Amino acid sequence: MHARSVGIDALSFYCPRYALDLKVLAEARSVDPQKYAAGLGQDCMAVPPPDEDVVTMGASAALPLVQEGDRDAIALLLFATESGVDQSKAAALHLHGLLDLPHGCRAVEMKQACYSATAALQLACAWLALHPDRTALIVAADIARYELRSPGEPTQGAGAVAMRLAVEPRLLALDPEAGLFADDVMDFWRPNYRSEALVDGQYSTRVYLQSLLHCWAQYREQSGRGLADFDRFCYHLPFTRMAEKAHGRLARACGAPAPDAETLARLVGDGLRYNRQTGNTYAASLYEGLTSLLDTSDADLAGCRIGLFSYGSGCTGEFFSGVVQPDYRVALRAEAHRRLLEDRTALEYQQYEDIFQLAVPTDGGEHAFAQYRTGPFRLAGIGQHKRIYERVDE
Repeated sequence: MHARSVGIDALSFYCPRYALDLKVLAEARSVDPQKYAAGLGQDCMAVPPPDEDVVTMGASAALPLVQEGDRDAIALLLFATESGVDQSKAAALHLHGLLDLPHGCRAVEMKQACYSATAALQLACAWLALHPDRTALIVAADIARYELRSPGEPTQGAGAVAMRLAVEPRLLALDPEAGLFADDVMDFWRPNYRSEALVDGQYSTRVYLQSLLHCWAQYREQSGRGLADFDRFCYHLPFTRMAEKAHGRLARACGAPAPDAETLARLVGDGLRYNRQTGNTYAASLYEGLTSLLDTSDADLAGCRIGLFSYGSGCTGEFFSGVVQPDYRVALRAEAHRRLLEDRTALEYQQYEDIFQLAVPTDGGEHAFAQYRTGPFRLAGIGQHKRIYERVDE
């Protein structure tokens, strides 16, 4: 009997409605704008207002998928983030309530730096093999935040991706092979007592590339595939130039010539467009890149095999792959994503710093938050140490 394919049936992307052009940041920091545009491959960073957090972003990303599908069929909800809002209660349960999902639904929050959405994806695929009449909803949302004037500042960002997983998916059928790598390192971390991450940038880049090569070797051994068997590649994107570095390193490790600019543009370029506009979205980053690839590529990707590399500092890596399905374009939300990015409010530098300096109250008192531009949901305030979310009439 032919095994039924499992994978991504639908994708939805969301980012905050405010953005800082990195040319504005470059002027404020007295640096050449090309250091950001060419050196990092970044044009803008998404900036969440005070009434936006990973819960509101995740719910805004997921809502279209819930509305267009069979809500009652969703029996697994996995929320991947390293920007959690509570040490105990899973952000998945806030989403469960905001999206009015069935009570017979397993809802869990997952964490392992930027890798956790891939762990969620693989767990959900295994679960779907046992429950083929159900669907799983994976939400990845994060806010990348570093100290002002730090080296990581221009790589900040925010955003969310929601994925509906199903058997016989419309978008991407996942291959069964996967190469893995884990090691206990301190390249990036954020202690509970800090709101800004700590990172050893050069070391983290070396560990990322080391993980990629280990994962690729294991994947190749399992699958028997080589570089020529792939039509496109998506990589975890702390900044978009990282994908170009990673693919060049992988090509050299395979004995292939270093890819020229045209080859890189063909193999990884379409997957960088959205991330250039939002900055790093941590757990959502790889899947934001996949969304960008499927949405923006002029080529017909039906039948194409895509290689995907997921990396989470600390560290865990995974190389896996999937095949784009024949009628994938009917399931895309490309126009909605284009409008979202084009309709953002551009911030002046002082507005960005003012928002950055705002902190979530921790005294447990009654705090109502001013209303900014958000998606369908917002963080209305905090009272008795409880976050209060509300639906917004757009």
